[in-house]
Amino acid sequence: MLHYFKTNKYKSPNFGERAGGQNASMAIIHYTGLESAEQALAWLCDPGKEVSAHYVIDEVGRLHHLVDNDKRAWHAGLSSWEGEADINSASIGIELVNPGHEFGYKEFPQKQVDVLVALLSDLVAGYSIRPNHILGHSDVAPGRKQDPGHLFPWQQLSEKGFGLWPHPNEHDYQAAEDIVLDVGRVQGLLVGFGYTANASHEELFMAFHRHFYPEKFDCGGAPDQVDIASVAKLLSLLRQKSEL
Repeated sequence: MLHYFKTNKYKSPNFGERAGGQNASMAIIHYTGLESAEQALAWLCDPGKEVSAHYVIDEVGRLHHLVDNDKRAWHAGLSSWEGEADINSASIGIELVNPGHEFGYKEFPQKQVDVLVALLSDLVAGYSIRPNHILGHSDVAPGRKQDPGHLFPWQQLSEKGFGLWPHPNEHDYQAAEDIVLDVGRVQGLLVGFGYTANASHEELFMAFHRHFYPEKFDCGGAPDQVDIASVAKLLSLLRQKSEL
């Protein structure tokens, strides 16, 4: 197992108590969206910004622990998953240093991803976080957020045992041929998987594709529209979720 070095050099004052004294049951992955690790750490530790995360992983794999895990960090904002609207109280927030779409979005270095996998291994063991509760910021805030974005290696994480990844079969593709014609039905299936009902179908489709069908963001793709493969992937994920 990969070991990581955790530093407590930076501590954020931006936190509170988890509502109802609950323990974390989700892990939410973000990118920092700033030009450097130093800027991100300063931002997350500035009391005037009123934002924070439990962890920051920089591009060379250093892990910074900003907020104690039993506290409620302020990373998710207005968000929802499976009807839970206080994602901050229900989750551990993990920020990956990446300039994001505003400053030159790029792939995540393998060292950074390796440390994330090691951290998730500890968090899943310590908090019994289910695979369908390892999510991106865009999953819980569709239309409002797009991080960690379509370049994030969700499939690699799933192969390590962290998070779901679609593996549609022939039956899924056959069923998708009819379902894809009914946008409302597809939206209902996405809500059944966990996405909020308080978003447009275009916003839900974009969020779903960022996580589970990133090829939709290649040149010429239509990430705000579903196709047969989109629905087949969703059916596969719903089946996996029902088997957890």
